[in-house]
Amino acid sequence: MSYKNFKVETDADGIALVTWDIPGRSMNVLDETSTNELEAIVKATTADAAVKGVVITSAKEAFCAGADLSMLEGMNQAYAKVFKEQGETAANQMLFDQSRRFSLVLRSIETSGKPWAAAINGLALGGGFEITLCCHYRVAAENPKTRLGLPEVKVGLFPGAGGTQRVPRLVPPQDAMTILLKGDPVTVEKAKALNLIHAVVPAGDLIKAAKDWIKGGGKAVAPWDEKGFKLPGGPVFSKAGMMMFPAGNAIYRRETYDNYPAARAIMSCVYEGLQLPIDAALRVESRYFASVLRSKEAAAMIRSLFLSMQELNKGARRPKDVPPTKVKKIAVIGAGFMGASVGYVSARAGLDVVLIDRDQESADKGKAHAQKVIEEQIKKGRAKPGDAEALLARITPTADYAALKDVDLVIEAVFEDRKVKADTFAKAQQYLKPDVIFASNTSTLPITSLAEGFKDQGKFIGIHFFSPVEKMMLVEIILGKNTGDVALATALDYVRQIGKTPIVVNDSRGFFANRCVGRYVAEGNEMFLEGVPPAMIENCAKMAGMPVGPLSLSDEVALDLGLKIMKATEADLGPNAINPDQKKLMVEMVEKQGRLGRKNSKGFYDYPEKGKGQKSLWPGLSALQPKQLDPDTIDIEELKQRFLVVQAVEAARTVEDHVITDPREADVGSILGFGFAPFTGGTLSYIDFMGTKKFVELCRKLEAKYGSRFTPPKLLEEMAAKGETFYGRFAPKKAAA
Repeated sequence: MSYKNFKVETDADGIALVTWDIPGRSMNVLDETSTNELEAIVKATTADAAVKGVVITSAKEAFCAGADLSMLEGMNQAYAKVFKEQGETAANQMLFDQSRRFSLVLRSIETSGKPWAAAINGLALGGGFEITLCCHYRVAAENPKTRLGLPEVKVGLFPGAGGTQRVPRLVPPQDAMTILLKGDPVTVEKAKALNLIHAVVPAGDLIKAAKDWIKGGGKAVAPWDEKGFKLPGGPVFSKAGMMMFPAGNAIYRRETYDNYPAARAIMSCVYEGLQLPIDAALRVESRYFASVLRSKEAAAMIRSLFLSMQELNKGARRPKDVPPTKVKKIAVIGAGFMGASVGYVSARAGLDVVLIDRDQESADKGKAHAQKVIEEQIKKGRAKPGDAEALLARITPTADYAALKDVDLVIEAVFEDRKVKADTFAKAQQYLKPDVIFASNTSTLPITSLAEGFKDQGKFIGIHFFSPVEKMMLVEIILGKNTGDVALATALDYVRQIGKTPIVVNDSRGFFANRCVGRYVAEGNEMFLEGVPPAMIENCAKMAGMPVGPLSLSDEVALDLGLKIMKATEADLGPNAINPDQKKLMVEMVEKQGRLGRKNSKGFYDYPEKGKGQKSLWPGLSALQPKQLDPDTIDIEELKQRFLVVQAVEAARTVEDHVITDPREADVGSILGFGFAPFTGGTLSYIDFMGTKKFVELCRKLEAKYGSRFTPPKLLEEMAAKGETFYGRFAPKKAAA
């Protein structure tokens, strides 16, 4: 029998080699066709007496990247249809049966009576890794790039085809829970040390090693199907087990604040499943999986963190009529922390970089930053000494603007001051090639007004990086009123070259990310001035799902920079554009107390010397509060709501202002750019999943109590009246092929 996604060849020894190779795709993914065909292959090889064993591998560079999550989205749509037509019980049964199907296919491999060996030739993640776990033997090719793991929790799901049951039956419980709850993939060496795979061999010997195991009498029984099988960490109710699960539950609560149904389900699956025989345990896992799949958190996270991010990374917003561009050489003007970091990530991606500053010493310091970062990577085993040499050879530090003459793209990263930037443009323009694109890495200054100092405004664009550039995945591309399509296409192509995720926004002060996150920081300041204890402000923000509290974030950004932005906004837009009480607080902190934030080791927090303990809230803060509230009288749920609503309502305003034209960019941008509660799916998904009508009611309630920053824009009121959603009204265009 022939298959579309697999090739099956049986050799003279009776060993069937099953090679996975989905036509027209760079990677294998678990889709409907692959599941159906794998089921048919298991049945055929099990029934064929001539087949003595099976080896499964891939013809592609990777083994399998995981499940096709659009298939899961389709299952949710089918659930909604059956629910409407046949009721909840029928819909639940349908979803359970569908989500259990792949688990049963994998179990049929395990119980086929024929030895199965997985020959893992490259990356194996999610459902792809679960396929290897149900095989009786796992051998991986030596490859430093290969990663194995179960990252489903990062998109609001968990391994639903046996991962939560097989991993803790192979690996000690602490390691198993780390693999499942963190979702971070491991190298083949680590996987071997953990007992997740049996052997690592040179790539050329991979298939031979798998076949040799079968020929050598490989056993067709999984360890947990053997009589007398013992769990690696002992029974759940043993002394070791009881040390693990209560502590694990406490860690789970501390890390997630119970915002992630999938993480809770993993804890439950492992705890319940390890007390049961494997078949009953797999049934428990499937029940939890069907339940989590129905959650709004899973729907939101799959859409934003997988489907939308994938579409944006593939160029969903790229002008279709501009031919592909490949940036080979860039110049970064301004070799301070931000500029040096942009230079580093560009050189890391293989681009030649000219790093320009006011004098040679400052430019050299920028290159030294790149050296420091790559040396840290080498220490952590994430890079080799040869990588450092090659990377540093691509960076040329100089004070001579004439070095701009042969670059394809210029990124200006000088001080956030109109005059300084205008002087830079004037110096640079005389040396530029006619077709070069010029980008400003401004974080707040409108691009259209900056472009006035540039002779060809069509080639001027904003490329806003987030700090620290090496870690932050988001880049905001800002279109000025006169920015042309070639500039946009070049900026998008460059951002993809350096492995970042781009969002495209129209011009406005603060653009998208800083407008929203500015509201978050300001809300923390408002609470502080109201008399909410600082520790409560920080903890409630984290309980709401934010990665750090607003006071901590203010320190990271730098309080003096916040004050400068406040003063610049007041100068440009007048005194009504800022909150005078917040300005007074910042003046007190920065100018009177000399507390600039993390950079001078004192802000809202006191920072110890490196390696000497943790930061702690500055004891002098309470003296700066006009009053102090009794924490027992404060509504914690309302504090959490305020943090999320104030950002979401600002995101809605950016849509009304035409800064954001595609809801995917608001959602992906808010999660990657400033860590907006990932379980919500992002700022606009937070509104959509709550329902616009309910969200507007909540805004009105908060507006009555706290003021106009919670006032819903007219667009939102109109949408609430019509029962519209952002993804319905502003349906995103599909990604370019």
